[in-house]
Amino acid sequence: MLADVVEHLICPVCGDGMALGDRALRCPLGHAFDLAKQGYVSLLTGSQVPGTADSTAMVAARDDFLGAGHFAPLADAVADACRTALRTEGTGGAGTRAGKMILDAGAGTGYYLARVLDRLPYATGIALDISKHAIRRAARAHARLGAVVADVWRPLPVRGGAADVLLNVFAPRNGAEFARVLRRDGALVVVTPTPRHLEPLVERLGLLSVDESKERRVAESLSGHFTETARSAHEFPMRLDHGAVEAVVGMGPSAWHVDPAAIRRKIAELPEISEVIASFRMSTFRACQ
Repeated sequence: MLADVVEHLICPVCGDGMALGDRALRCPLGHAFDLAKQGYVSLLTGSQVPGTADSTAMVAARDDFLGAGHFAPLADAVADACRTALRTEGTGGAGTRAGKMILDAGAGTGYYLARVLDRLPYATGIALDISKHAIRRAARAHARLGAVVADVWRPLPVRGGAADVLLNVFAPRNGAEFARVLRRDGALVVVTPTPRHLEPLVERLGLLSVDESKERRVAESLSGHFTETARSAHEFPMRLDHGAVEAVVGMGPSAWHVDPAAIRRKIAELPEISEVIASFRMSTFRACQ
């Protein structure tokens, strides 16, 4: 899987290109990065342990919840947005050509990127995430997906102008680096939750709520690098049993701030099936000219 995307990767130490060997990625200067047996590579440098990486439990909860199809309408919408972006890229239907590369910055388990690649049989994908637990699963998410441990807040280990579309789904945004790795006529697709997301669970379970200024902060993080060209709202109902409620709590930011035992007691007091709202905003951005 990494063989399909190694041409787009660069050494995080010197910035040179990388070549794939039997057990490692290497640059011409000899910097080497071992391939994990699960099929991914870590291009993180330094000894500092990432403090924001999703834990094993969070990744397992996300895999269970997404695997059950609860966010499938959102995944389909993301795939449609990417396909539309490629159709309008450049002129003369350039988006239908082979060789397109989709980069997912903050990819988690690769769920959304895999759905995009299902719709784009001529494309390959790179999943970047700071959590090795998530990237292990992303490495198995799709046959045309290469999985890399990397920090969105640092320089991305990706060649300049390599990506035709860059995905950013519920993840941090590094405007300068996103602009560097994206083709000049490429598209950035950003998905964020709205304040209505997971109603009424947020109030009943005491979960973290979405900041009302979220939209403004997204715009500020990309200001000077990108201009918003399209926006859409996506909202749909979900019917969640107790297990699914526990998974959706455990996979998100509330997992860092709640006591698991206390949450289980509150979930036990919910109806057997809870009617819950999924609510998101999706925006497409183009680089400032």
